[in-house]
Amino acid sequence: MGKILILNGSPRAPKSNSKRYAEIFMRHCTAETDYRNITKKNHEELCAALSGYTDVLFAFPLYADSLPVGFLNFLKALEACPPAHKPVVSILINCGFLEAEQSEVAIRMMRLFCRRNGYVMGSVLMLGSGEAILDTPFKYVATRNIRRLAQSMVSGRYHTLSATMPLSKYLFRLAADIYWTFYGKRFGTTRRQMQTMEVEGK
Repeated sequence: MGKILILNGSPRAPKSNSKRYAEIFMRHCTAETDYRNITKKNHEELCAALSGYTDVLFAFPLYADSLPVGFLNFLKALEACPPAHKPVVSILINCGFLEAEQSEVAIRMMRLFCRRNGYVMGSVLMLGSGEAILDTPFKYVATRNIRRLAQSMVSGRYHTLSATMPLSKYLFRLAADIYWTFYGKRFGTTRRQMQTMEVEGK
C-alpha cells in the first residue's frame, strides 16, 4: 500500500473548504496519509518531501476558470525543483458553480503540467457547488465521492469523478440569492450594492 501526501493549494488553506475535503479524505483513506498547506515560503521543502510519497493529492478551488495563483507559483517551483521520485498526481478540485464540468479547463492545465514534467496523472474529483455543499443536506454526495477518490488512489485504479448537489439550476440560483442577500445584511451591505461595483469599496 502506498503513502499519500495531500497538499492544499487554496489561498485560505487553514480555513478553506479544501481543508474540510481533505479531512473527509483522510477519514476514508486506508493508506498512510499526511496533510500540508502550500504557503509562500515552503515550496522547496514540499518539493523535496514529495520524494517520500507514492501519491500526491492536490486539493484546491477553481479560481476564474483556472488555478489559484499561489498554487501556480508552487507548480513553477515544482517544475524547477522536481523530487527525486515523482509521485502519481491526483486532484480534488471544487468550484462554486453548480456544474462540476466548469473545472475541466483547470484539469486540462494540470494534465499538461504532468505530461510536460514526467508525472503520471492519477484520479480526479471535480466537485460542483463546492462552496456550499458541505453545509447542506447534500453533504453525503461530496463524502461519497471523496471516499471513491480515496479508494481509487489506494487501489491504483485511477479514474475521473464528478459530483454536485442534485438541484436544478433554478433552485441553485434561488438558494444562492437568498444566502448572499442574508450574508450581505450581516455586514450592512444591501442587495442593490451587491449588484454593483460599489461592493468592492466595502
